[in-house]
Amino acid sequence: MIDEKVKNAIFRNALKNAFDYGSAKEGAVISKVLFEFPALRSSMAELKAEVSKAISLVNGMDRTRLEDEYGSYKAGFDEAERKKAEESKPKFIADGATVGNFKTRFPPAPNGYMHIGHAKIAFLEQRLAEEYKGRLVLYFDDTDPENERQEFVDAFKRDLDWLGIRFDGEYYASDNVDKMYGYAAAAIRSGNAYVCTCSREKMKDGRMNSKECEHRSNSAERNAELWNAMLDGSLGESGVLRLKGDMKSLNTVMRDPTLFRIKSQAHYRQGSRYTVWPTYDFNTPIMDSIMGITDTLRSKEYELRDELYFRILDMLGLRKPRIHSVARLEIKGNITSKRKLNAMVKEGLISGYDDPRLVTIAGLRNRGIEAAAIKEFALRFGMSKAESVMDIEMLLSYNRKLIDRQAKRLFAVEDPVDVSVEGFERRKVRLRLHPSEDIGYREYELGGRFLIDKADASSLKEGDSIRLKEAVSAKVLSVSRGTVRCAEKEGGPDGSSKALQWVDADAALRCRFIMLGNLVDDSEGFNKNSIEEHEGYVEGYAARLEDGERVQLERKGFFRLRKGQVLSFTSL
Repeated sequence: MIDEKVKNAIFRNALKNAFDYGSAKEGAVISKVLFEFPALRSSMAELKAEVSKAISLVNGMDRTRLEDEYGSYKAGFDEAERKKAEESKPKFIADGATVGNFKTRFPPAPNGYMHIGHAKIAFLEQRLAEEYKGRLVLYFDDTDPENERQEFVDAFKRDLDWLGIRFDGEYYASDNVDKMYGYAAAAIRSGNAYVCTCSREKMKDGRMNSKECEHRSNSAERNAELWNAMLDGSLGESGVLRLKGDMKSLNTVMRDPTLFRIKSQAHYRQGSRYTVWPTYDFNTPIMDSIMGITDTLRSKEYELRDELYFRILDMLGLRKPRIHSVARLEIKGNITSKRKLNAMVKEGLISGYDDPRLVTIAGLRNRGIEAAAIKEFALRFGMSKAESVMDIEMLLSYNRKLIDRQAKRLFAVEDPVDVSVEGFERRKVRLRLHPSEDIGYREYELGGRFLIDKADASSLKEGDSIRLKEAVSAKVLSVSRGTVRCAEKEGGPDGSSKALQWVDADAALRCRFIMLGNLVDDSEGFNKNSIEEHEGYVEGYAARLEDGERVQLERKGFFRLRKGQVLSFTSL
């Protein structure tokens, strides 16, 4: 039943939605009310009718009245937000870690560009280093010459700097290959590693079917000879060094994994100095141990590899860091796979790794997302291991809150329809650039010709009362295709007046609105509608904005401006 208590909740939530976003939306208001009164799900028709009334009332208010009405509820909303933030505050605890004796590392492989999943790990590690008064270092895990480039190293450093993540040191796996050779020789001497020259297909079949290969029984001396042949190139490219694990293990990672492989391509940092390269599984635990890392953070997907991590350290008698697993950050409707993104670039489906539809850091920055919003989003769930697929709308919401107080408000229209107001005397209007912040005004001298949205024009009929926001109240005399003729109305707006957004026809600037959606659809295929362009006009003040500036186009949302022959506004 819709009683006065429910009606009050509907009205105040409609007010807040309109105050935050320029106009109230039915779905947003209903969602908030149902959260307070879940029993109303059985009375949806009645609820929607009341919400529609409230939205009509609220959206018909001018900004001054809206602010006055909202003011009486603001304290309650602020307190609710404070309590919600406090209750949901994530915990940052690394089991076993001690204050003052903590060192961790951020370990990107420079074979692609940084994305939001990398950012989550980096921000968590930064936060843990702060909590435990420890150190955070940057470690490039660069032992794959085939795919790694200086370009990616530079891009990671640039993105990390933009995100505000600072490091207490920096080192590279490829600078330590000679040390890895020493540890490999020790593993061979102890009988824990052997050289295998089986084909890749045969090794894969052996692992799948728990079958040992004939090379496993070679003596340590023979394996040392073959190892030296790998190093001096006389073995060609057919050999790998494998751990003598357990081919019967239920954890397939432990079925004689590869520790070193031959890659003859020149390395971006080491040139042609090496042709035998350690794998991540061999290199990482050793580097963590010898570089003094006390605690490592890894995505939960690596948990099966933890057994191998510790086995290698036990085999070599090295100190064991603690491993802390966290859930991977996955964004619905997007991808981070380098292989898939490269294919999309080649096919011309995306412009590059900085395409604003992507969740690469370069893409998010290009879109107009604040580093602070990415940080808040990345840290939202703390050290949780619970897997979930997040919607990018949550990140965009954080971003809108951050830029809201500095984003100038402008009017813009799509598919414009001409509106002429008879009896309109030329006048100047002065409009605030923000409803509550003191960031200035924009001024126009109006001559009685306006442009409004085609969608708004299509709802008008002869005799309607309208209000062109903060400009003039009028009565519709006639509506014909492409034009609306009105007469100025004395006495100002009444309760039935429809509030319309407008731009001055004499000062309007042609523009396009670029609306971004999910990069992939539900079937993981490319979404052809992930970017849509609409033509329209924006008020003349837009010419004074800076390239890249974030604004709110009222009733449309937040956008980032790109200047060119035609102004472009990309949705945020």
